[in-house]
Amino acid sequence: MSQLRTFLAGATTMAAALAAVVTLTGAKGPARIETFDEITVGRINIVEPDGTKRIIVSNKARFPGDFLQGKEGARPDRRSFAGMLFINEEGTENGGLIQKGSIGPDGKISSGLSLTFDRFRQDQALQLMNNDSAEHQMTGIKINDVPYYGLSSLEDGRRFREESRKLPEAERRAYWDKLADGGRLMQNRVWLGNTAEKASSLQLKDAQGRVRMMLLVSADGKAEIQMLDEQGKVTKSITPGT
Repeated sequence: MSQLRTFLAGATTMAAALAAVVTLTGAKGPARIETFDEITVGRINIVEPDGTKRIIVSNKARFPGDFLQGKEGARPDRRSFAGMLFINEEGTENGGLIQKGSIGPDGKISSGLSLTFDRFRQDQALQLMNNDSAEHQMTGIKINDVPYYGLSSLEDGRRFREESRKLPEAERRAYWDKLADGGRLMQNRVWLGNTAEKASSLQLKDAQGRVRMMLLVSADGKAEIQMLDEQGKVTKSITPGT
């Protein structure tokens, strides 16, 4: 009997050790399908069989940075958001849904939601957004021209900002204008949403992001079509009375 107890104790110890090894080494068994009625977590990483992250759903405390070819970069500006990130096959972020909503000690509202779709290895090509504060509520859809990553990448964008900060203030506008003329900057081409004056507008812009045509309905219901020149001056206006 004592030998049997010794054998069983040894077998139990070996089984526990094997389970620990499997857990620590990440060895995987057959895929399992589980069913839950409810689950409470701080973050979910959806990954491919090789471990590549494809979708991350996270609370504010565990929200990640950005991803470029499998490497995660720091993004302190995202620490106030919860939401979801989309990541492509090479491990580069290609869109996401972020949201926040709070009232600070000073009573000011800080609330917003943004759903974005990015160009490959680049920034936002399409954005659905809502920002809310005591002063203004803005909701709209933005369609952007985003450069091909071989011409101007996300890393280039960071470098442009660093170089701009080193220049005298009087030279910065010319620096950005040169980059824009070379097609190396993202430019908003279409805006559909409301304005600070509580009007609704559709703005169509040129390749430099300048509004060239606007369909506008003011807060008091007046409709207008505006055509603008490169300096933003209205050159023609069409209203119901013209």
